[in-house]
Amino acid sequence: MIIESKLHDIQSRATLIESQMNSGEMSGDELTKLSKEYSRLSEILPLINQYFQTKSGIDDATEMQHDPELKDIASEQLIELKAKLPDIEQQLQIALLPRDDADDNSVIMEIRAGVGGEESALFAGDLFNQYKSYALRHGWKIEIIEENPTSLHGYKEVIFKIDGVGAYARMKFESGIHRVQRVPETEAAGRIHTSAASVAVMPEAKDIDVVIDEKDIRIDIYRSSGAGGQHVNKTDSAIRITHFPSGIVVTCQNERSQIQNKMTAMSVLRSRLYEKQRVEQMNASNSKRKSMVGSGDRSEKIRTYNFPEQRVTDHRIKLTLYKLDDILAGGEGLDEMIDALIAADQLDQLANME
Repeated sequence: MIIESKLHDIQSRATLIESQMNSGEMSGDELTKLSKEYSRLSEILPLINQYFQTKSGIDDATEMQHDPELKDIASEQLIELKAKLPDIEQQLQIALLPRDDADDNSVIMEIRAGVGGEESALFAGDLFNQYKSYALRHGWKIEIIEENPTSLHGYKEVIFKIDGVGAYARMKFESGIHRVQRVPETEAAGRIHTSAASVAVMPEAKDIDVVIDEKDIRIDIYRSSGAGGQHVNKTDSAIRITHFPSGIVVTCQNERSQIQNKMTAMSVLRSRLYEKQRVEQMNASNSKRKSMVGSGDRSEKIRTYNFPEQRVTDHRIKLTLYKLDDILAGGEGLDEMIDALIAADQLDQLANME
């Protein structure tokens, strides 16, 4: 049920923020914070206006029915407006759901090969290429932070950043175990093998999100190894950061300087700590609710890519799309899958509203 007083409060808040932003009296940080809030409210205001206009139209049409000359026209309007109202109310309810504060953030993603040997590493490479193509199609930038490639162009591990507003809102449901069923290139007998890779998605944390005490970390500097460019194996530029309280260890050697590697490693550490805090908070506050699309736990089996049948199945919402090539190419099929996951999560939240 829509509480109209709350809708009026949102309209008043938007008017107040607009006045404050135009006053010229705000500091840079205050203006940034208010701009973000106003942007969020601006998405809801058209729906609120549409809701009140429809309600007002219903009241006017109801009144007009008492006039014999306008009764037929009023009845038609009433039927039309009453049919529109439930859809507007549902859109408003979804728009008013509590937003994840990290939804607008860029993301740090980690893909690791699991069971299946070289085939698993090749699948990890397929997943990386899928997300790389998807990011570029959405106008986001992608940057490899750390990689451990195999001789057949797969990955034992690859860590990368997708930089773009709203990246986390769309990518966060990708966390978990992804399985592949296909005939490996190395399989002479043509038998179908099942292997897996894990995906972790973390919102990129800002300095204000996580404060890291210098005494809680140890920074080791060592010589880079493996692929990475001409600078590799010539300078002691690789960085390993150990965070004692959490036990988290982050390494980075892909940048060309020690300073760049340290900055990148600190960014990954900050994001891992931020995600750890968020998971702990969600577990505490959401003890009554278990989302149908999962908790983002990287140990949860979420999706299967079946090559012989050209299908991709998301086990959380029991959705199967016969668009494997398009999905692995980061195409519209992946958008369709992600849109379905977002919709399922929204419906789950609506069903559990107190």
